[in-house]
Amino acid sequence: GLRDPFVGRALAALHRNPDRAWTIESLATDAGLSRSAFAERFTLFTGSPPMHYLANWRMQLAANHLLGGTDSIAVIANRVGYESEAAFSRAFKKLVGAPPSQWRTRRTEQRA
Repeated sequence: GLRDPFVGRALAALHRNPDRAWTIESLATDAGLSRSAFAERFTLFTGSPPMHYLANWRMQLAANHLLGGTDSIAVIANRVGYESEAAFSRAFKKLVGAPPSQWRTRRTEQRA
């Protein structure tokens, strides 16, 4: 996806600002394509729709923050683009399989 000029622009924007309130429309505008053309092209080159890609990227960042420090779940949620701890916790559990606090505890214990 990085080699494609349109998808590459969108990926760079997502990675630069994961906390932004992204929409398909804003990504398409940044990429310079219509919404439908952008969504189709992004999915073709990355293997997942733009909003799924963003959610997964945010959870990867969140997991790194959870393991790398002592910030609260609320601080991490905000850092990766969620306005509420509850919304972040639901999304994290859906994608990772456990609530962030439980996941952090288990991973910390495994590392010790």
